[in-house]
Amino acid sequence: AGVDDVVLIAALALHRRMTEAELRHALGDRVYDAFAPHGRLLQHDAEDPEGLVHLGVTDHGEDVEINRRAAESDLLVYVNINLVSMDGGHKSVATGLASYRSLRHHHNVRTMRHSRSFMDQHHSELHSANWRMGRLIAASGVKVFQIETTLNNDAFPSQLGFLQKREWEWNGRDRAAYLATTAALRAGSERLNRSVFQSVKAPYAMTGVFAGEVEAVHAATTEAVFRQQLVPVEGQTDVAVYGLPHISPYNVNSIMNPILVMCMGLGYLFNLYRGRPIVREGGVAILCHPTPWAFHPVHHPSYIDFFEEVLAETTDPLEIEKTYEERFATDEWYRHLYRTGHAYHGVHPFYMWYWGAHALEHLGRVIIVGGDPAAVRRLGFMPASTLDDALEMASDVVGRQPTISHLHCPPRTSSACAPPTSPTPTTSPAA
Repeated sequence: AGVDDVVLIAALALHRRMTEAELRHALGDRVYDAFAPHGRLLQHDAEDPEGLVHLGVTDHGEDVEINRRAAESDLLVYVNINLVSMDGGHKSVATGLASYRSLRHHHNVRTMRHSRSFMDQHHSELHSANWRMGRLIAASGVKVFQIETTLNNDAFPSQLGFLQKREWEWNGRDRAAYLATTAALRAGSERLNRSVFQSVKAPYAMTGVFAGEVEAVHAATTEAVFRQQLVPVEGQTDVAVYGLPHISPYNVNSIMNPILVMCMGLGYLFNLYRGRPIVREGGVAILCHPTPWAFHPVHHPSYIDFFEEVLAETTDPLEIEKTYEERFATDEWYRHLYRTGHAYHGVHPFYMWYWGAHALEHLGRVIIVGGDPAAVRRLGFMPASTLDDALEMASDVVGRQPTISHLHCPPRTSSACAPPTSPTPTTSPAA
């Protein structure tokens, strides 16, 4: 069509810069080699004053500041994968290409506490803010052509196919594969096992491609996601049990540190609902995860200081936001590591903690089974050695005959960032 001024931008918001190998994996060798050597493959830098442009302020007083190259192009084509209903829509550009100056308006404690839930756009303050910002972006003259895709549930290769099934559906071959896999994992070190997990590639296939105007596209995409993932549940439960995977959106090729364990359990899995959470207000959440006191020093430097310094003083999200956020967000060393290395922005661990703010306010107790006791206590939660012990500890809050729901989430050993299969919670009396 005669268009030769084309660049690709990784819309990373405040996430770490991707490595060459990760970009090649995401784009493929042909695209990478056609763009990267010529300086036409960029990674969004939310701290580059020359690379950002302020487009205005919403009627709620929210600054809208996004990537300059994207804003000043004749056409911005946004491409993503919608793994869950939280993804896509105006949240794509208004978050992925934004600066801290913009993100602070919706990545904060008040917004997270008033989102019911992140998976339900019309009851999510996070989405409301992004929609206001997205509409201002459009009104300022930025033309966005949105492409959203959906995937099937094929999360594991054939040799790990037993992870695709519920345990009572396993045949002899599945049981043998399970026993062999668990035996190998017991023999391996944590570091080796982690590298094995993260080397597994999911053989996903696309189920839909939707393209055009942002809001119309997102409506079609969300309908497809809900059709695939919604599971009806009758009533709420006293105790919810969540088996956490080894990976989250924020530890690709890295370590699932305690803050990310909290975010995955109370930020993501707790919020996998429309209407009401699975666990009742004042109920108990039991998370199952090793929760090591371990951090990736290159990817998560500010996480280390957040865990050692901030959580040692308080776990209250409001107090954390008021007392510590600005210092971490504006720290020049964190900013340098974010801009020149592969570190998350200095404020990122705060956002991970805020992500679970609604759950912290809602729940009467949080227990982690199998975690490092010192790390679990630093998070402000209770450690337990076994699920039986956890249920005994929960009885102080919910009594001796609670209802229990288990969110059956497959252990993700792929690079997926959200539950790839429909969770199947069930409610039954405690044994």
